[in-house]
Amino acid sequence: LFLLFFSTHEELQTLDVDDAFFSTPEDVAARALQPRGGLKFLRSFQKQAEDQAVNLPPNLDQLVHNATYPQSPAHLVWRYFYDLKGSTEDPFPGGVFQWARFRLNTTSLSPTQQIFSDSLHQHADTLTLATLRIFSSGLGQPHFHFNANEMGYVISGCGQVGIVLAGTSSSFNIGIGDVLFFPVGTQHYIKSVCDEDLFILLAYSTGDQLETLRLNSYFRSTADHILAQLFHKAQADLQENFPRAA
Repeated sequence: LFLLFFSTHEELQTLDVDDAFFSTPEDVAARALQPRGGLKFLRSFQKQAEDQAVNLPPNLDQLVHNATYPQSPAHLVWRYFYDLKGSTEDPFPGGVFQWARFRLNTTSLSPTQQIFSDSLHQHADTLTLATLRIFSSGLGQPHFHFNANEMGYVISGCGQVGIVLAGTSSSFNIGIGDVLFFPVGTQHYIKSVCDEDLFILLAYSTGDQLETLRLNSYFRSTADHILAQLFHKAQADLQENFPRAA
C-alpha cells in the first residue's frame, strides 16, 4: 500500500510507458529503440485492453524470469529516497513529528539526509512530508503555516480538528482513512480523542523550510502591555501567568 501526494491543484496528467509507446509512430519507435528484431519485433507488442497503471498480467511468471534491482550509489538513491520511519523524532508536548524536509540548519542531518534535503530544495514545486503522532488525549495546538498548504491522511486513531478563522471557528471529527486540508495561513488544531494514539501522514506544498507560527509562540512573543490592552487584563497578572524566558 502506497500513499501518494502530488504537488498540483489541477487535474493530474500522467503518461505511462505503454501509452507513450503505442502513441508513437512505429517507424519512429523502431529508429529510437533499435531492437535487434527490428520493426517486426516491436509489432509483436500487445496493447492491453485496460489501462495498465498497475501491471500484473496473469502469466507474469512466464514473462519475467529474473527481477533484480541492484542498489544504486548513495548520491543517486538519497535524492529520491528517505527513511522517514528511521529519522530523528521531533517531540512536542502531546506528541511527536518525524520529518522529510529541507532544513536550513543541517548540523543534525546525516550525509544521506543532507542529500535528500538539498534535492528537495532544488525543485520549485515540491513537497515536505511528515508523520504526526498525537498521544491519546494529546493536542497539536493552534498554528498556521506561512508558506504551505497542508494535506493529511489519518492512518490510525481518531481525533477532532478545529479551524480558527477571523470571527468564526469550526470543528469536525476524523478517523482512519479521512483526508484533511488546510489552505496556507489557516489556523488549525488537532486533538486525539481515542484511547490509542492518533497517527497522521502530512504533506506540505513547499520545498523550502516550513514556516509555522504556533499560538503559544505568538502569544508569548507579544509584549505583555499589548496583551493587557487586548484582553483587558492587568499587566502584572499576565506577567505572572506567562513568564518570559530569560
